[in-house]
Amino acid sequence: MKNKLDKNSDETSPKKTARIAGLLYLILAICAGVSWNYFNSLYVPGDALATVNNIQASGWLFRLHFVGNFAGQIAFLFLIYFLYKLLRPVNKDWARLMALLVVVSIPIAILNMLNLFAPILLLSGGYLSAFGTTSFNALIMLFLDLYTHGVFIAAIFWGLWLFPLGYLVFKSGFIPKTIGVFLIIAGLGYVIDSLLRFLMPGYNMELSSYTFYGELLLLLWLLIKGVDVEKWKKHAIESERTK
Repeated sequence: MKNKLDKNSDETSPKKTARIAGLLYLILAICAGVSWNYFNSLYVPGDALATVNNIQASGWLFRLHFVGNFAGQIAFLFLIYFLYKLLRPVNKDWARLMALLVVVSIPIAILNMLNLFAPILLLSGGYLSAFGTTSFNALIMLFLDLYTHGVFIAAIFWGLWLFPLGYLVFKSGFIPKTIGVFLIIAGLGYVIDSLLRFLMPGYNMELSSYTFYGELLLLLWLLIKGVDVEKWKKHAIESERTK
């Protein structure tokens, strides 16, 4: 009876890990997507007065947007733990590289959020009288411009981590190979977008909005299907042999 229970536990463990990873990926996607779209609805490039008026009119929603953004980064940290646990048997070195790229991106994104919080401090701290309206608005706009460019820096790593993730998915056998291919394409979209933002200041196209489907497919697959347990166990056994 005990052996039967242990066997059932072994079979459900990778599926449970996959579904937790899928749930965390969903939380990350919602937080990141809602946060970025909301920010873009307030931020008017080149128009400090309109941007500041939008922030003031948003009230507590701007603070909620900040908290949601932060929650997304926390979810990302836990996500990489469960993805590493799930994909480590496929190739430890590639799994470590995947985790390292995420671990590098998270401090960049969180520290960059100070630029996002700066307008909240300025608007609630009585700084207007020290600067004058025009200079005050320009200062807020500077922090938001820095925030957007900080996002583009972090997005390079958000693209790069998808390359080892895509490779691991492609080689795994317990997740469809096509998802791995689409993940690599998604990674290219993020990297190209970010680099062109710095190389071509007038670049406004978001290639990643057309290439992100690999992440969506992986998210849904992990949540709904999980993984092929038998194929996962084969990788796990092989990984133990090569230690």
